[in-house]
Amino acid sequence: MMQKRAFYRDKRMASRFTWSEIREKNEYRGRWVALDNCRYDARTAQPVEGTVVDSDEDLVELCSRIQQSDNRHCAILFCEEEPEPPSSPPPSIRPSQPPFRPSTH
Repeated sequence: MMQKRAFYRDKRMASRFTWSEIREKNEYRGRWVALDNCRYDARTAQPVEGTVVDSDEDLVELCSRIQQSDNRHCAILFCEEEPEPPSSPPPSIRPSQPPFRPSTH
C-alpha cells in the first residue's frame, strides 16, 4: 500500500494560487484540496484564491490531517479530473419556432 504524504509540509504546496490555476494543475485533479487564507467571491461566497496547504483523494484522510494541524479554518474543495472550459457567455437560447402570440382582432 502506498503511503500517503502529508502535503501541507511540502513547500511547493505553500504557494498562493487562484482556483482556476489549481484546477489546471495535474497534481490536484481528482483530489480534495485544502485552501487557507482564502479570498472569496463577493457574489457566490466561493473561494477564488488561497494557499494550498494539503490535498488528498480521500476526504476523510484530508480532514483528519487538517484537524491535527494548525490550519483548522481551511476551505476544502474538490478539483474535478477534467478542468471546466474557460467561462464564456452562455449560448443564446433560440426557440425552434417563434413564440405564440394571440391575435388582437
